[in-house]
Amino acid sequence: MTSSDKRILLIHTGGTIGMEGEVHLEPGHYASALFEQLPEYIGFARIDSTILCNLDSSDIGPKLWGELSRIIAAHRAQYDGFIVVHGTDTMPYTASALAFALEGLDKPVVLTGAQRPMGALRNDARRNLADAIEVTTLDIPEVAICFDGVLLRGCRSCKVNTRAYHAFDTPGCEPLARLGVDITLGAHIRRPVTAFRCCPNFDANVMVVHVSPGMKAGTLMRLIEGERCLDGIVLVPFGVGTIPCLDSDIGSFVQRASDLGIDILVANASVGKIDLSLYENSQALVRAGAISGREIRLEAAVVKLMHACATFQDRDERHEYLRWNVAGEMG
Repeated sequence: MTSSDKRILLIHTGGTIGMEGEVHLEPGHYASALFEQLPEYIGFARIDSTILCNLDSSDIGPKLWGELSRIIAAHRAQYDGFIVVHGTDTMPYTASALAFALEGLDKPVVLTGAQRPMGALRNDARRNLADAIEVTTLDIPEVAICFDGVLLRGCRSCKVNTRAYHAFDTPGCEPLARLGVDITLGAHIRRPVTAFRCCPNFDANVMVVHVSPGMKAGTLMRLIEGERCLDGIVLVPFGVGTIPCLDSDIGSFVQRASDLGIDILVANASVGKIDLSLYENSQALVRAGAISGREIRLEAAVVKLMHACATFQDRDERHEYLRWNVAGEMG
């Protein structure tokens, strides 16, 4: 099958790429206006478009992740790939959500956007969209972010710069593809090992706690006292997984949260792997049943915990899922 035979569904969610000062966009108008900027791609592939929403990406979260997952699942048999136009601020969160919701994915789902809108001079929107169209016709069955000449694994991505065109990176994970004069594919592209299924639910009752020097357990206890409103906590410790233990017993907070049935996933804000076996000051986390996220990025950790809490009623099943490298998020 040549690229001209490939069918792509472009799903618009908003973001800088299509900003023109309008509040509402109609699918037909949006698609024609967008592709007027890319006349050389007319006939390159058969591209349809639909608008899920037209929002600043800071307003896109669990509910819209579920709707987006269901749209892709419902149209999976009709299309060879999907492009999601999205704002940059929360793009890694949405990419992670799709990676976890679309289990056994066998077609490319490519998110893209821009730092400057299509209508602006010296914009990056045109290249990003053109690159996204090309890679969506290739055999890359992953959820990925296409930006500034690279295709990145979505659930390993993070936004690294708000003022440069190289806005995203995947520390510790090479790009799935580099788009220069030629397109060079990475050897680590994942292939589905299970049948496809869509699990589109996410629990928003998850929060992130960054450990800081001198942080008191009593301060954190207020988060979990009284009526339970949290189902999960992503804990960001120091380094490879240490917490203060001498004058600040964070371990007692983690233990109490775990006893209340709140799942604790430990994620690293730096590049590298969480290793709770390395230092004595990690043992309180081990004893409390906290789960090491290994190399998971913070964005993916938040979304994976939301997905686990919403999908699995049994706690042992949730923990097994959190330890499973679902979509390449853990290395």
